[in-house]
Amino acid sequence: MKKALFSIFAVTLMVTGCGTAKTDTAAPASTQAAQATKAPDAKSGKKIILITPEKIGVNPFFAQEDEGVKKAGKEFGVDVKTVESTDASAIEQNLRAAVADNYDLIITSSFESEDALKKVAAENPKKSFAIIDTVVDLPNVRSVVFREHEAAYLLGAAAGLATKKNVVGMVAALDIPLMKKYTAGFEAGLKSTNPNAKFIVNYVGSFTDPAKAKELALTQFSQGADFIAGASAVGDLGVFEAAKEKGFYTSGQDIDRTVTDPDHIVLSQLKGTDAVAYNTVKDFVNGTFKFGSVDYGLKEDGVGLTFVTRESKSALNPFVGQEVVNKVKAIRDDIVAGKVVVKDPLK
Repeated sequence: MKKALFSIFAVTLMVTGCGTAKTDTAAPASTQAAQATKAPDAKSGKKIILITPEKIGVNPFFAQEDEGVKKAGKEFGVDVKTVESTDASAIEQNLRAAVADNYDLIITSSFESEDALKKVAAENPKKSFAIIDTVVDLPNVRSVVFREHEAAYLLGAAAGLATKKNVVGMVAALDIPLMKKYTAGFEAGLKSTNPNAKFIVNYVGSFTDPAKAKELALTQFSQGADFIAGASAVGDLGVFEAAKEKGFYTSGQDIDRTVTDPDHIVLSQLKGTDAVAYNTVKDFVNGTFKFGSVDYGLKEDGVGLTFVTRESKSALNPFVGQEVVNKVKAIRDDIVAGKVVVKDPLK
C-alpha cells in the first residue's frame, strides 16, 4: 500500500478528507482508457513530470503511477519524466526544479507531498499541478482521490465469510486518520457478513518495515487469526512471509499480489494508480483537465478486489471459494447502486 498503502498501499495509501475543493466523480478508469483518443503522429510539445515522494523501490503504489505516466506519454506524444525523491526535503526541491525547467504539468503523490506542494503551487499560480491520493485545495491543483473504504469493505466482507476461526486481523502502517479508510472500512465489511467475528488491528509505525509487520502478523496468528490483511505498504512483505511460514491466509494491496503466493495471499485490495496517472496526462493533453478533486471508487473502477471486480491469473484459493466471491460481488453491486453506503471515516 504507497507509502500510501494503501494504496498502502502500498504502498499504498489515500485521501485526507480535509480538502474543501469540489469533488467530481470520475468516469470509470477502464472506460476512460478505452475512450482515449488516437495518439498524435507528432510530439504534442508538452512536458509532464511525475515526482514521487520516495524511491519507487518495491512499492507498487508508485511503480503503477510511473507506468501510467509513461504509457500516456507514449500514446499521446508527450515528453514525460519521473523523478524519485530520496527524502522529505527532496520533494520540495524536486518540485521547484520542475517549475524552473518549465514543465507544463507537474504531478506528485500522497500525503507526504502535501506541504511541499501547497508551498510551491501557491508561489506559482500560473503553473498546473496534480497530486494523487490526497487533497490540496488550491486553484491550480488537481487532486485525484480514491474511496479506499469501499474496497476495504469488500475485503472485510470476504474475510468475514471465509474465516473458519472467527478471528481476523489487519497489520496497518500507521495509526493516522488516513488509515481509517482501510481499518474502519474493513471492519464495517467484516461485521456486515460476520457480526461475531473478532477484529484485531496493529500498527507498524512505518510504511517500510517488513520485520515489524511480520512480528505483528505472527502475534495476531498466535491470537487465533486465520486471515490477516496486509495494509502496511512495503511492510506487507513481512506479513506475506509470516503467512507462508505459519500457514494462515492474507491479502495484499494496490496490485494483484495473489500471483506471488496464491496458497497464502488469497485476495488483494486493488487501487488503480496507474489508470488515474494515465488519465491525468490524457486529460491534460486533450484539454479536458480540470482543477479541484476527482474521485474514484467502485463505481468508477478506481478501486476493487481480486476475483470480485477483477479476474486474476491465480486460481481462486479454496479458503475463499466461489460462494464467497459470489456473495461479495452482490455486495459490490449494491454499493455501486447506492443500496449499501460505505461511510467514509474521514468525513
